[in-house]
Amino acid sequence: MPGTHTEKYENQRKEAIRSAAAVFAEKGYHGSSTRDIAEHMGIKQGSLYYYFKSKEDALSEVCLYGMRDYVERMKSISSSNQTFEAKLRATVTSHMTKYHDKNEALRVYNAERLYLPESKRTKLKELGTGYRQQLEQIFDDAVRDGSIRSSIDCRFAAHAVIGMCNSWGEFINRHPDMDLFQIIENCVDLLINGYIDKVETNNIGKES
Repeated sequence: MPGTHTEKYENQRKEAIRSAAAVFAEKGYHGSSTRDIAEHMGIKQGSLYYYFKSKEDALSEVCLYGMRDYVERMKSISSSNQTFEAKLRATVTSHMTKYHDKNEALRVYNAERLYLPESKRTKLKELGTGYRQQLEQIFDDAVRDGSIRSSIDCRFAAHAVIGMCNSWGEFINRHPDMDLFQIIENCVDLLINGYIDKVETNNIGKES
């Protein structure tokens, strides 16, 4: 059948990328070799070059693999007709779940991408910027429709959400038995409601 060979190759290539991700996540980029990746796949080292030209090429593909699905999820959330709170909750859930599900490619992206030369980080930067811009658009839309206050710096807010999710994501990696649902709820509550008791603040204003 036409295209069968291409489909088979792409499936094998994805398996090679996942194997590289598993090896890099376990041993680190500098502690790994193409032999390790080949052994993880159950193939000879020479056969690995059918999928990657070098270990650096393997790292680049792993990082791209980790980010693309991540960004696609964000696009879907941003373009949906959900409320601001629902979109924010979906964003935090998507972000945290990637860590909880032991997404090795994403872990490698976060930990090892700076070992790539600048030329191979260009696409990764574009994907990362796209993710942040989609999240920023959620805040922009919420300001526009009055869901949140107009004084919000939307770019800063987007970076703050990403930073919180990354920090707690790493915590989840170290403590996999943590209650993921509770962590998500705590993060969303803090992002939506802040620290100040609004009822108490309003009462103070009335008393004065």
